[in-house]
Amino acid sequence: MPDFTDRLKPAAPDGTTVLAQERGQSDVPVDELAKHLLSNDDFLGRQERMLRIVEKDPLFNKTKQFNLSRPDRFKLGLARGKKLRRYSDQYGWDAKDHEMAVYLCDDVTPYMVHYAMFITTVREQANDEQRAYWSPKIDAMEVIGCYAQTELGHGSNVRGLECQAFWDPKAKEFIIHSPTLTASKWWNGTMGRTANHAIVMAQLMLPKEGSPGEYTSRGPHTFVVQIRDMKTHKPLDGIAVGDIGPKYGYAPMDNGYMLFDRHRVPHSAMLSRYSRVDPNTSEYTKPANPAVVYGSLTYVRATIIMHARLIIARAVTIAVRYTCVRRQFQDRDSKDAKAPELCVLDYPTVQIRILPLLATAFALHYTGEAMQSLYWNTREEINQGNFGRLAVLHAQSSGLKSLCTELAANSIETCRRAMGGHGFGGPSGFIQLNNDYLSKPTVEGDNWMITQQTASFLIKRMQAAVDRKGKPQDEIEGHCRQYLDEKNGYKPSQLRVFDRDEDIVEAFRRRSRDQTYRAHVARNEQKQSWNSLLIQLRRVSHSESQSILVQNFYNALQQKDSAVSSTLHAHLRTLFRLFAFYTMDSEARDFSRAKAVSDDDLDKIPAKIQELMAQVRPHAVRLVDSWKIPDFLLDSALGRYDGKVYEDLFNRAHRLNPLNEITFNPYYKEEEIVKGSGENIDSILAKL
Repeated sequence: MPDFTDRLKPAAPDGTTVLAQERGQSDVPVDELAKHLLSNDDFLGRQERMLRIVEKDPLFNKTKQFNLSRPDRFKLGLARGKKLRRYSDQYGWDAKDHEMAVYLCDDVTPYMVHYAMFITTVREQANDEQRAYWSPKIDAMEVIGCYAQTELGHGSNVRGLECQAFWDPKAKEFIIHSPTLTASKWWNGTMGRTANHAIVMAQLMLPKEGSPGEYTSRGPHTFVVQIRDMKTHKPLDGIAVGDIGPKYGYAPMDNGYMLFDRHRVPHSAMLSRYSRVDPNTSEYTKPANPAVVYGSLTYVRATIIMHARLIIARAVTIAVRYTCVRRQFQDRDSKDAKAPELCVLDYPTVQIRILPLLATAFALHYTGEAMQSLYWNTREEINQGNFGRLAVLHAQSSGLKSLCTELAANSIETCRRAMGGHGFGGPSGFIQLNNDYLSKPTVEGDNWMITQQTASFLIKRMQAAVDRKGKPQDEIEGHCRQYLDEKNGYKPSQLRVFDRDEDIVEAFRRRSRDQTYRAHVARNEQKQSWNSLLIQLRRVSHSESQSILVQNFYNALQQKDSAVSSTLHAHLRTLFRLFAFYTMDSEARDFSRAKAVSDDDLDKIPAKIQELMAQVRPHAVRLVDSWKIPDFLLDSALGRYDGKVYEDLFNRAHRLNPLNEITFNPYYKEEEIVKGSGENIDSILAKL
């Protein structure tokens, strides 16, 4: 029977026409900007190659994915993970190719932590002999690993972990033990149903000399522990392990629990690149720098920062395209009764929610690049025995992880709300994106707690600047000394933030140093308790992280002047200023108190922001196009490249919704639930 809806078209102008007009009015060089943003590691080339393969594979079709139960989502995730690994073998993909394919599929696989943390930990913390043993097994995926650190009663407080590893010098074995229920490993991805091995973070317990039966803790150390039988995949004796159950997002991920009952592992289980226990003498060699034990966390934090900019870019891409297509209400000042409805993105109340986020994606991009460079340079220095930059890496990655994931998580919801009612629906492309990303502000350290690490580092540098012994040990201490000089008599230069971009950078730096100095006074001079300062310390961390974002954005514009056209450079500079002024306006009290920006200039910033948004607005569509996010990844009727918003929304509801394929019996006096199927209340009850 013909479906009359097939003949219906959207009211003019349709989305395709609107987006074509938007692109036609802008001079943003999309391909040049895309290359500028995504040329590292052949990102665009990889994306094109991987997309050709996964897009046509029916296993990665998302049409009815939302309607599956959690067990079925896990099965699908496992099937997809296996398929991607087979593709790696078939096409000779390297690790970056595989990573790209996973990114495009936009559905976490149960193998995620194996790739992200298990492999990284073995690479960084195993000695040469251990790596020679484990690496071939890992490469062949005979060994599938997870990272068992967080516990039921302890998360980011690694030093407080309860799981123990007792050294038995007679048997030359370690005994892994969970002394309490709260010592249960918890939330560890890949562990619940998938992994057969685990990196277990446990307190190293060594016999106390001269006191039989007593032990001394040497702090948390990493151990490679087999947790399941390699043939049956059943848990080994003395190990209780399983999936913790449903959660926000990550339906295919088996976040797990695990407890040990005096489970014995060989001496070689302790990863011994930086610390070891001599099997013959039981002598303990501690790491040259204890922070190297947390190297995997630092790596993940640096990666999370880089990933955050793609999350924001994705959310903003959907929001910009849809709010250009969507029209609502006439201009209230128009005298034409038949005037067309306004494009939603032409409302400043919508622009202020979306366009600063567009600029934020670029800000996070440049800092993500800088952090990855800092991470690999620091690892290279550590391998040569130089731990000097590890503290900087740890402090910056902690603060930036907190700020950037908060910005990214908030951006999803901000964009969704700015799109009105349709943003609430499944075809918006926001449901899984939002649910999956909600973990990031707490994973690898709660966003409020880990800022202490950044603030503590900064306060130490300020104290060193106050003591002024010899040359500054790093650039941060040098900036602290400059701040103190200005505070103690040298008049600070008047910053012209509207005229000079370098003065914007200096204003953020001055505000950060002022925040640090105030925390230093409260802690070191007034002797206030650490706990009483936690809210202030978070502001210290965020101000420093915002300063880093602005500094790296500015540096990129200076370094790449010759690498980009003058047209593109002008657009990037506008985005830089929009991000900086929007952030400055949000934190105006701090800038005023630090004498970083005058009150008169702060009063002018809201008007300046609106002026900059007006400059960005005609180019918004081409700017989001430059992130080259495929429709396959967006999976959004609202954010389609071709603008066919309403056609896709209706198609998904009318033709693709499996609920509409079922004829129900709504009459309450009859037991039947589905017409003609025999399904009744009892059959539903049996499934509960």
